[in-house]
Order: sequence, then C-alpha cells, then structure tokens
Amino acid sequence: MLRKILWLLMAVLALIIGLYPSLYFIGESKTGVLKTKPEEVFLNPFWNLSFYTHIILGGLALLIGWLQFNHKIRNKNVMLHRQIGKVYITAVLLSSVAGFHIAFYTTAGLYAAFGFMTLSVIWFYTTLMAFLSIKRRQLLPHRNMIIYSYACCFAAVTLRLWLPFLNAILGDFETAYIVVAWWCWIPNLAVAYFLIQKSSKVI
Repeated sequence: MLRKILWLLMAVLALIIGLYPSLYFIGESKTGVLKTKPEEVFLNPFWNLSFYTHIILGGLALLIGWLQFNHKIRNKNVMLHRQIGKVYITAVLLSSVAGFHIAFYTTAGLYAAFGFMTLSVIWFYTTLMAFLSIKRRQLLPHRNMIIYSYACCFAAVTLRLWLPFLNAILGDFETAYIVVAWWCWIPNLAVAYFLIQKSSKVI
C-alpha cells in the first residue's frame, strides 16, 4: 500500500511540475527564475534557445518518464513502452545539454553553476547508458540506468520542494539556491541506488 501511495505521489508531482513550463508562455513575461536574470541575458539568442529547450523537453521528460515504471504498460503494451522511451531519451539528451549551457548563467555563482552542470552531466550519461544498454538487449543495466536517469529528472520536483524550506532555514535565497543546486539531486540518486540494490536482492 505504501509503495502504491508513494508511486502515485511521484506521478502527481511529476505531472504538476512537468506542466510548470507552460507558465513561461501563458503567464507574465518573466516568471520564476527569470525574475533573477539580468536584462542582457534575454538578448542572448543562444541562452534563449537553451533555456526553452531545457524547460520544454525537460518538462516533457518529467511528464512521461514515470509511465515507464508502470508494470501494466511495460508488460502488456511493449510497443507503447518503447515509443515513450524513445521520446523520453531524446528529450533528456537535448534538455541535459541545454541545461549544462544555461548553468553558466546562474545568478547564484560558481558553486550553484557547478552543481547544476554536474546534474546535467549525470543526467545525460545515465540516459545515454540506458539507451545503449537496451540497444544491446541488456535489460538489467537498462533498468538501473533509467532509474538513475529519472532520479535526475525528478530534481525539477525536489528543487521546488526543498527551496522554500532551505530559504526559511538559511534566511538567504542565494545561499539556499547554492545548496539546492546540489541537494535537489544527490538525495534522489541515493534513493535510486537504494531501490536498485533492494530490487537486486529480490532478483
């Protein structure tokens, strides 16, 4: 029962935050993190391309990625599972590269930038390895890497959950943002590692 509740909670949060990028198009011209950016950044076409690639495709990956862990879809409709997987992998590979680029422009300094860059590299690597593993029909490495990949993807959710608490505890938004640049994904990977180890013992 607890497992089902946690799975449902993950799905709901993924859907909510996955749709969050739509606010950049239907809301104010500057919302969320854009409020912290200097005006000259918006004149940079490469930043604009990377930013919107990152949020649109990253949001898409978050929206559909959790479906890959649905046993009914994976076992009863293998073709759908494969099609969702292709979209997810393509979206992540492009979004992670774009995320690495826009990390250079973070207003929270080098430590925050390095945190987001590291996340982008791990996200790209685990997703690429998941793709290469399934191409070689290595099912277990594929499953493990896709768990790590979605743990990185879910950082979009955990960042927004942790940031208000860190800001309240530390009393400074910039410091909280530096911490969350690392804390939004390191615990996620730790949980992913625990789940993989637990499932390996069952197998």
